[in-house]
Amino acid sequence: MLNIVLHEPEIPANTGNIGRTCVAAGARLHLIGPLGFSLSEKALKRAGMDYWKDLDVTVYIDYKDFLEKNPGAKIYMATTKAEKVYTEVSYEPDCYIMFGKESAGIPEEILVENRENCVRIPMMEKIRSLNLGNSAAIVLYEALRQNGFAGMEKEGALHRLTWE
Repeated sequence: MLNIVLHEPEIPANTGNIGRTCVAAGARLHLIGPLGFSLSEKALKRAGMDYWKDLDVTVYIDYKDFLEKNPGAKIYMATTKAEKVYTEVSYEPDCYIMFGKESAGIPEEILVENRENCVRIPMMEKIRSLNLGNSAAIVLYEALRQNGFAGMEKEGALHRLTWE
């Protein structure tokens, strides 16, 4: 199972949106504190809609706590500062994909220790960053694609009509 990690997220609606994406993708969500909101906030629940109850989510006190509870985890770090594009790595079916807080990203102290596992989403040069929820979805679905969308529904069905 793929894992999405949010390092000190600040905006509840982004985390709710990412939680909903994790449910749809069959991924686990890991939240590294301190969080910029309470997990009971309305904005979080509204963005996650009725899917939040189905989310596999774990909360950690801090980054050290996360590392201690996930020894040997293969962690890719999504950052605008990376040299590699997110499509240039092979995502293992049980890897962790980390994103930083909205205002600052992943701390550089963590990035410099993980240079080989840092990935970026290409953007036009004058754009600082994408929305956190969009970034998580882009990289998560690339990892799912590389793993053949294992266990996922690949065909849609119309509600009232049929495909001809």
